[in-house]
Amino acid sequence: MSNHTDIITKFYTAFQKLDYQTMNSCYSDDIVFNDPAFGLLRGEEAKAMWEMLCKNAKDFSLTFSNIQLLDEEYATCNWVASYTFSRTGRRVVNNIKAFMRLKDGKIIEHSDAFKLSKWAAQALGFKGALLGWTGFMKRKIQKNARKNLIAFIENKNSGS
Repeated sequence: MSNHTDIITKFYTAFQKLDYQTMNSCYSDDIVFNDPAFGLLRGEEAKAMWEMLCKNAKDFSLTFSNIQLLDEEYATCNWVASYTFSRTGRRVVNNIKAFMRLKDGKIIEHSDAFKLSKWAAQALGFKGALLGWTGFMKRKIQKNARKNLIAFIENKNSGS
């Protein structure tokens, strides 16, 4: 199980360096990822998300801590990402709890939990603070995130 700690450490150390290739090497090919901003992503979509986030990161820093092995498959850790949200130029400090399932030396499931309403208030300002807790705003944020991801993947696949 200490191997699980090594894999998680490798993933977040690579993230600190915005090294999406090393991050994605920690994932299985059929990774299942979920978070409040993107919703459910599978396989190459999840890997492309990390590539997009790393390539577009502005004023980025990350810390991670408290890696806990829950059993032979499951682990959790805490991480904090600080960055400038490109669409608004606003500073975001996002506190996240990661839940991971590992098998055969790879992360096979990864779920990030954070308060989308708190993120929306930081990233979007007054409108995010006012509406960030609503289902409408959550759907709008997810729709926007997925639209950006699809455009990134299409652009990448077209060779642009």
